[in-house]
Formats: sequence, C-alpha cells, structure tokens
Amino acid sequence: MATGFFAILDDIAALMDDVAVMSKVAAKKTAGILGDDLAVNAEKASGFLSSRELPVLWSITKGSLLNKVIILPVAFLLSAFLPIAITIALLLGGLYLAYEGAEKIYHFISSHPHSKKEELKSAKTKSEIIALEKERIKSAIVTDFILSVEIVIIALGTVTKEDLSIQIPVVTLIAIIATVGVYGIVALIVRMDDAGYKLIENSKDEKSLKAKLGGVLVAALPKIIKSLTVIGTIALLLVSGGIFAHNIDFFHNLIPVLPSLVTELLIGLVVGFICLLLVNLALKLKKQLTSN
Repeated sequence: MATGFFAILDDIAALMDDVAVMSKVAAKKTAGILGDDLAVNAEKASGFLSSRELPVLWSITKGSLLNKVIILPVAFLLSAFLPIAITIALLLGGLYLAYEGAEKIYHFISSHPHSKKEELKSAKTKSEIIALEKERIKSAIVTDFILSVEIVIIALGTVTKEDLSIQIPVVTLIAIIATVGVYGIVALIVRMDDAGYKLIENSKDEKSLKAKLGGVLVAALPKIIKSLTVIGTIALLLVSGGIFAHNIDFFHNLIPVLPSLVTELLIGLVVGFICLLLVNLALKLKKQLTSN
C-alpha cells in the first residue's frame, strides 16, 4: 500500500516537472504577444477619472478572466476535434484588431481628438459617465478576448504533441499569467501619479529624495500613457499582421526583403484600412437606406 502511494507521488512530481518545463517554453513563445497585450490594455484602461481607474480596471480584469473561462475549454475541444476552426477564429480576430488599429490612426489624422479623461469630464450627469465607462470597458474586454485567443492558441501550439494532462495545466497557467500579470502591471501604471502625490505629501522637504521621486512619477505618467497609446496601436497592427502572416501562405513571404516585424506591421496596416473603408461604406449605405 505504501509503495503504491509513493509511486503515485512520483508520478505527480514527474507530471509537475513536465508542466513546469513546458510552461517555460510556452511563456517564451507567448512573451511577444503578452507584451502587446500589456501595451494595448494599458492604453485601454487609462484616461478614466482618478477615482474610477481601479474600479474600471477591476471590471476589465473580471471580463478578461471570464474570457479565459470561455476560451480555454473551447480551444481544447476545437484543437482535438476541429483544428481548422481555431485558424478561422484567429483570422476573424485579426481583422478586428487591424480595423481597431486603423481606426485609431484615422481619427488621429482626421481630427484633433480629446483625451478619454476630457471626454469623461464633458459628461455632465452620472448616467452619462457610467454609460461612457461601460462602452470603454466593453471595448477593452472585446479586444482582450481576441488577444486572449491568440495567447491561448500560441501556448497550445507548444504542447500539441503532449498528453492532455500536460496541455491543460500549461495553457491554463499561461492564461492566468496573461490576466493577473498584465492587469497587475496596468494597475501599477495607472496609479503612478497617486503614488507620486503621496510621496510628495509625506515628504518634509521639497528637495528630499522622496519628493523628487514623487515628482518624477507624477510627471512620467502622462508621457507613459501617451507612449502606450502609440505602442498599443502599433501592437494591434503587429498582432493582426502576425496572425495573417503565420496562417496565410500568401502573406508569409510577401515582402522577403523586409524584416518580418516590418512586413507584419504593413500587412496589419493595409488590412486594417481596407476593413475601415468597408465598415465606413457599410455605415453610409445603412444610413442612406434608413433615411429613405
């Protein structure tokens, strides 16, 4: 009896070792997309009123966790019984990400947009503020869903030859890291200014190290958010272009003289503006039909 018990413990230990090794491999494979995920979601979660930043971020985080709960079992089932469906889902997600990236660029070029925080401040009633927040939370969760699909599929691709007992814990672990790690860092970023003000308030001398550090944090936040807006937009296009380049042979070696990163960015940009053009034409047509 004791021998059998220790044999089970040995099997569990061996399984955990395999999971740890494969998790490291999967983490390396998904590092790039996790970086893109951080940039995109930091940009999405910023720009809210200071008192609402953490509640809004928590709502997005809960939506992200729900996304993973939906995606993981579906991904395992499709991987086992209908692999082509995963590719189709990735391509549809790529179209959405490309469209969103192109839309951001279009609005930046064609107008002088107000910041999210200014837009929220312009809302006069509590119901208007809540409505704007809900709209932005919904947009962030939709984008997170597509990025989560990409993360799960890439992680799953590293363990496709392994048993299900390895696939499930490895991919689930990567999915948890993608949510807890990314949104934990985002929370730190959006609260930088508050931490800076606290340091300044608690310092006795304006020239002290604590006060200077607080000033740096306060001054750095707007620059980081602006940078993340640009990085997030580029990340959307890169992820989109990468999806098409890795899943459609035509795009894979489209411009062999250019680095793959540049090629993927160009693919995402072109596909995004084509999607934007088609969506705008569809909206105009719909408007004309409803007005007649």
